[in-house]
Amino acid sequence: MQVPDIEKQTGIDLYVTETEGIGGKLKQISEDFVVEEVTGREEGKEGKYLILELTKKNWETHHLIRDMSRILGISSKRFGFAGTKDKRALTIQRISIYDLETEDVERIKLKDVDLKVLGRSNKDVGLGDLVGNKFKIIVRDIDLPQEKLDNRLLNITSTINKLDGVPNFFGIQRFGSRRPITHLVGESIVRGDIEKAAIDYIGLSFPDEHEKTKLVRDRFYKERNYIESLKEYPVQLRYERAMMHYLVNNPDDFAGAFGELSSNMRNMFVHACQSYIYNRIICRRIRGKLPLNEAVEGDIVCFKNKQGLPDTSRLETVTSSKVKGINNLIRRGRAFVTAPLVGTSTEFTDSSPGNIEKEILHQTGFEQNDFHIPEIPRITSKGRRREILLNVKPAYTIADDELNEGKKKVTLEFCLPKGSYATTVLREYMKAEPADMS
Repeated sequence: MQVPDIEKQTGIDLYVTETEGIGGKLKQISEDFVVEEVTGREEGKEGKYLILELTKKNWETHHLIRDMSRILGISSKRFGFAGTKDKRALTIQRISIYDLETEDVERIKLKDVDLKVLGRSNKDVGLGDLVGNKFKIIVRDIDLPQEKLDNRLLNITSTINKLDGVPNFFGIQRFGSRRPITHLVGESIVRGDIEKAAIDYIGLSFPDEHEKTKLVRDRFYKERNYIESLKEYPVQLRYERAMMHYLVNNPDDFAGAFGELSSNMRNMFVHACQSYIYNRIICRRIRGKLPLNEAVEGDIVCFKNKQGLPDTSRLETVTSSKVKGINNLIRRGRAFVTAPLVGTSTEFTDSSPGNIEKEILHQTGFEQNDFHIPEIPRITSKGRRREILLNVKPAYTIADDELNEGKKKVTLEFCLPKGSYATTVLREYMKAEPADMS
């Protein structure tokens, strides 16, 4: 099964299901993509934080928080949430607001926003509260006969169930669905070419971008005229514009230009580079016939925490005497095989899994010390590990597509732990271009 070229650029070059995909398109309307947070929180009746359930569609989380803070006349720093959610989706999540009364919520009247008071707490809502997300996703515009669609869905689902899930790839969102530049910028940073990283981020164009945007990027890339490009770049390219503003007055300080971005954005570049290597390691492991849902000698596993999630701070190397016991824990969902997000302190075992990891690192031309970045010390990475299997049990239904005459729609429902990507499940079913899954 041929993988789209844009996915190959992110290190993913295979599917684990061999059946042809159902095709189709996502997010024809916002209600086609429903995401509901799963949290272990229980709210009370007292506390300095008001806890709300926020239901929204067509809103970017930070933009909505900014607008709500303006309406209430308070700082956006008083809001807490466990994670940002897709803009083009119907999303349900908890938020907290410090020192706010219940009646004040009635002042917030925004289109496509619903707020429900859940209670109060002395603890704000934060990333640590998120356990996972429940998804209900409609794939529309499917042009297949009923029998063929039935067979493909049955075969794909059966394979996923047999494998206990799908590879825990970093999805296309990690790299940019229409402009997969993030890991390329990270690669240049890690290799010490900060100038190339900055120029590529500002000016390297991709085919799926808007035509006008491609033209101004191409002109900048050729001429490197910051002043003229600032006149032409669309205002929504605010990060590129911020870097160019800095370079107007500091034309050779490319590391300083990255300082105009948030710390999260700067870290994102190196993380994306690590994610690319990680994706390649998983693909190589699959091609080498090593299982994802079983440990072999030399694997490094992590264990379940109190929330039932993989805790990569607790690691153990699998020896020949421990394989049977570790695999018993894996079958019971208490242990997980991992692969590295390579950094300066990553450890490799002398084994089949360790050799694959070292082989991929060598093929990419990186060395561990490259992840020590003296030009931008704060994004130096020691590395960490991540579970390689995304345990998921999808369910589906088929119906006529009321928005596309003569076509079918499929509704997929599944739960994922935090930090994982719905597209890693959807790609196995759709086998479509990432642009049709964004």
